[in-house]
Amino acid sequence: MKTLGNIIATTLLLLSVGCTDLDEKTYDIIPQEGFYKTRENVIQGFLRPFGHAYWLNTQGLYWMGELSADHYMTVQREEHWYNGGEFCRYHYHTWTIDDGFVRWTWDDTYRGIGLCNSSISDLSHIDGEKLGVSKHEIDDFIAQSRVLRAWMYMTIFDLYHNIPIVTDYPVSELPSQATPKETFTFLETELLESLPKLNAKEGANGNGINQGLWTKGACAALLARLYMNASWWIDENMEDKAAEYCEAILRGDYGFYEPDSRWDAPFDWDNVNSNEILYGFPSSFGGMHWVYGTEMFWQVAPFLSPKYFGFTDWGNCNPKYALQPGLDLDGNEYAFELGKPVRKFMKYPDDVRLKKYKNLGNSKREGLFLYGYLPYDDNGVTKNVTSDNGAYELYIRDQVGIFRDTDPSSPSPQPSNGAVTAASTMTSGDQNSGWCIIKYPFYPSDDPNKIESDYAMLRLPEVIYYLAEIRFNQGNKAEAERLLNTVRRRNYPAGSPSLYPEDGSMLTKQELLDEWGREFLAEGLRRQTLCRFGVYNTGRWWDKEPDDDSHTMWLPLSRTTLNTNPNLKQNPGYPEI
Repeated sequence: MKTLGNIIATTLLLLSVGCTDLDEKTYDIIPQEGFYKTRENVIQGFLRPFGHAYWLNTQGLYWMGELSADHYMTVQREEHWYNGGEFCRYHYHTWTIDDGFVRWTWDDTYRGIGLCNSSISDLSHIDGEKLGVSKHEIDDFIAQSRVLRAWMYMTIFDLYHNIPIVTDYPVSELPSQATPKETFTFLETELLESLPKLNAKEGANGNGINQGLWTKGACAALLARLYMNASWWIDENMEDKAAEYCEAILRGDYGFYEPDSRWDAPFDWDNVNSNEILYGFPSSFGGMHWVYGTEMFWQVAPFLSPKYFGFTDWGNCNPKYALQPGLDLDGNEYAFELGKPVRKFMKYPDDVRLKKYKNLGNSKREGLFLYGYLPYDDNGVTKNVTSDNGAYELYIRDQVGIFRDTDPSSPSPQPSNGAVTAASTMTSGDQNSGWCIIKYPFYPSDDPNKIESDYAMLRLPEVIYYLAEIRFNQGNKAEAERLLNTVRRRNYPAGSPSLYPEDGSMLTKQELLDEWGREFLAEGLRRQTLCRFGVYNTGRWWDKEPDDDSHTMWLPLSRTTLNTNPNLKQNPGYPEI
């Protein structure tokens, strides 16, 4: 007999195959009596929004979370990636009401919310017992759907702030925006009411076949995130409430969770066994794998780097993302405090993550970054990865400029190569510019576990770092250092001087922000973290001066959105239509 987990795991795989083309915008209402014929149909209807949510997280939500902050960049690489200045507008916070991503992020998030509303409505009215689904299961499905919907609302609230709340399906009238306080209260209520109806994590071997399902622990982590960010979402300090849920998770009130002993374990092919993943989206080479998709981690490596990985199933990469530089064109470290992610790692030189990414065989890897030369074997001859047109061998630097084939011993572009860079800016890069981050492994094509990693969307270290931040703000720096070390210890050798002393003598606000950046590099949280620390609009980082004011903390509503619904009002600081 199949368990619920087996059925759900199978259904998620089927949904993943059917959800690979989300350019399809048709979502017709399917009458209950025409679809819900079996238990499997109920599970399919319940899970449909989950595939959309996974895809959604790797699109506009991820872009804004990273590209508008101080770690990631999509720099122009000679003739590549200018895209009409779109990525410069991310970086400089100069987006407009006509930018496509401003509209798409809104539309696609509300499309997912509509799918949740439809599922909740159906589950609330079907005769579950008649279809072999118990009342407890129906209650759990509805609670999970409400949490998923709350996560979607939380992400769009984070980006747009003034948003409408819609829970009916179908919608009978065009909605108006709620106040930020009303939205916050809605999110809080949804999560608090759903929490007791969810299942707790079982056992001490990860989520297993229940990966992708919302549990008490994951819901509690969303509550912690909600309360931690209340300080800038609604100008209220709710750290005490956040601490309650952080402490409950760490006590094991919602199941067994602990940090993995290896930094890469929560991102590896077998991360269904990770005890630090609170919520993860299931992935597989033959099914849904948005984490490796074209808008996420497939675009973090040089064009021809699959030769280095030995993974040739998908052809060449397309390097959209890289890490912002820490060095200027003379090889000197920039003076500003924010950004410079590579330099922040190098502050602790025995960090094992600083090793160059390398596949070791047997579904194992080492290192987090790509830099320098990328050698590969070509029929017994060692060669280095080149630019896409073969014009020069890559030597990847923590700098942005037109280096091309500049000798690695030179910190500056050489005039002899005919490619002098006058300044290091968003429009002056080449294919050597910026270290790359490989968080999820690209195992070779003949590895049985290639492209198997689930997407770790909520991890226990986020909870631990929230609690450390709270203790720091309370003046208990020693406890903050101790908490951070419970995660950091896996990044350094035993007895390393890089661990915090746990006496409060080392941790500053800037170091705490830097440590958030090291642990959650490229996980979509950076913008939110900068906002919470109060430096998103006032800070300075590479090729980015402080904003004139704080209105860019939130995106505008697009021209199309405002034209579609006259009940909506533009966010402050942006032009009306």
